Amino acid sequence: MLPILLLPIISTLIGSASATPISEQQPLGDRLGHSDGDLYSIERRPGSSSGRGLTGRFLHITDLHPDSHYKAGRSVDEDDACHWGKGPAGYFGSEGSDCDSPLTLIDETFRWIEKNLKGHIDFVIWTGDSARHDNDERIPRTEEEVSALNEIVAGKFIETFKEGSSHFPSIPIVPTLGNNDFMPHNIFNDGPNRWTKRFVDVWAKFIPEHQRHTFVEGGWFTSEVIPNKLTVISLNTMYFFDSNSAVDGCNAKSQPGFEHMEWLRVQLQLLRSRDMKAILIGHVPPARSGSKRSWDETCWQKYTLWVHQYRDIIVGTAYGHMNIDHFMLQDSREVDILDASSKSSASSAVADDTSPLVSVQSRQSYLVDLRKDWSKMPSPPPGMSDLHELFEDGPTEHTENADLEALMSKKKRRKFLKKIGGPWAERYSVSLVSPSVVPNYFPSLRVVEYNISGLADATTWAEYLDLDTAVPSPSSEMVEDDAFIEKKKKGKKKKNQPHFKVPKPPSSSAPPGPAYSNQPFTWLGYTQYYANLTKINDHMTNSREVAGGSASPTDTESTEVPEASHGEDAFTYEVEYDTRDDRIYKMEDLTVRSFFELATRIAKESSKKNDFLADNTNVDGLPASKTGVVDDYDDDDFEQQKKKKQNKVWRTFLERAFVGFVDSDDLDDMSE
Repeated sequence: MLPILLLPIISTLIGSASATPISEQQPLGDRLGHSDGDLYSIERRPGSSSGRGLTGRFLHITDLHPDSHYKAGRSVDEDDACHWGKGPAGYFGSEGSDCDSPLTLIDETFRWIEKNLKGHIDFVIWTGDSARHDNDERIPRTEEEVSALNEIVAGKFIETFKEGSSHFPSIPIVPTLGNNDFMPHNIFNDGPNRWTKRFVDVWAKFIPEHQRHTFVEGGWFTSEVIPNKLTVISLNTMYFFDSNSAVDGCNAKSQPGFEHMEWLRVQLQLLRSRDMKAILIGHVPPARSGSKRSWDETCWQKYTLWVHQYRDIIVGTAYGHMNIDHFMLQDSREVDILDASSKSSASSAVADDTSPLVSVQSRQSYLVDLRKDWSKMPSPPPGMSDLHELFEDGPTEHTENADLEALMSKKKRRKFLKKIGGPWAERYSVSLVSPSVVPNYFPSLRVVEYNISGLADATTWAEYLDLDTAVPSPSSEMVEDDAFIEKKKKGKKKKNQPHFKVPKPPSSSAPPGPAYSNQPFTWLGYTQYYANLTKINDHMTNSREVAGGSASPTDTESTEVPEASHGEDAFTYEVEYDTRDDRIYKMEDLTVRSFFELATRIAKESSKKNDFLADNTNVDGLPASKTGVVDDYDDDDFEQQKKKKQNKVWRTFLERAFVGFVDSDDLDDMSE
């Protein structure tokens, strides 16, 4: 590994200088109490108007996969795809099947968003796959259909978030390309190509005018969702995707992946010079667990280096594609750029979505590998009862108080902090993967809450458009810097030096970024919503029977939702869990160190009392006799008494990965 890539660990010592995190968060509105199954309504802040002021929330929606050929009452078998035969395909989709989303599910999802989220979020990130899979040989996809489905979804966003007679959304919508948004799926050539030229028109109201040329060139762009404060960078992960045989990683200058990474570096450097922050979004996440890979290794290496070096700029990252709710940690100490190019790229792609029916088994295997990786992360010394107690005070004079000294020696604490990159765990970065709308399990949406302290007077996106203010271009200093690098490449090169510009790390005097310590733009938590299609479809079937209709529509019947069913009880998204008051995850915020702590708790195999299921309780603390999560057994049954207790955090992680779709018995088997 190159010395230049032996990334320095910042602030590892107890007395290192760093800013104290901001702990005060401006009011974000009433967070209504809710019980299981209740609708979680977000109240508007007192005195706020519908079009002005930040709410401190944004929506992440992914993998809608609309299918205009879907018919309720059809077979859910793989070959039928809810297009043919007779079977249990429901009005709003077929949970746990290979089928894509009926337009009724798309319509009702946007109806719910408009009713419950409009006016309560600041922007939307939309991470791809807005066309059906090519899984029916009798109805092969066409380019026109793929484009039309994307236009339908784009139109839904505009219609949902427009104000009055305007034909433009009132908040920024930031899309990204998914691997099924073009033909053939997975195969995306160097740009400009016919798909970048097509999508620049489909997304004309989402891509800033000055970014249109950039998008046509490579399918990537930026959008200042909070002008001069926060940018969302839409990555084209198709150039990183290991399944895209049209490209070859990020190592060679001739490859679009190399160009994309150089573009990303320049954007992040520009944002640093403007004192702005960034959110990175993409479709395919940088999964890299065990022998499984979703990105080419050379792309993963550069990405991990980039997000580490720009950790003062990047607030967080969000992806879709995998349809399961989870997160992954990138370890900067695994960066070895030169070695990456010599490694085989024949490793298996992670959980490709071409076969959702086998996804529970394949994705369980992936999650088990992920857990194994987490088990190898540094652990606090014996006697440290909770990582939060280690991190609690940060690198201040309070870290040497008597209570902390009683938990572990100063020397051991320093050693552990050095291993993880200091009190903020800056060795790592986090990628969040949201589950999908398409009902591989249950349809799902995510609302993320972020810190808006000190942003009361920030110019909103709508106000910025009214001002018609020009957006800065990369500075001449940056352009000259890149030109200078090119000249140096032509001269004498040192041995074992990378052939690209290595980003500079944050200043040694800079405080930790928003991804590491609570401050403006830090992600504080998210609410995961899901639509229980089993319950909703049963309601629809019963409603039709009561009304005198048939339980399943015939060939001539419309699959549109009857008007009478548009009430609140017909279709709704419920709260699955909320990280801000969750008793299992116990996350104070979504900083990297919070996820590091959660990962270590998920990976635990031995005693931590509160992380393991007692013999008579389930993950919600309810008696097993009422839930069936943990099997009852007789006192005389010695073998059952010896049964290993389950790690309740790991079990809950699995349950949520599959959006609550997998039943308790199967979860028990999976989590052993």
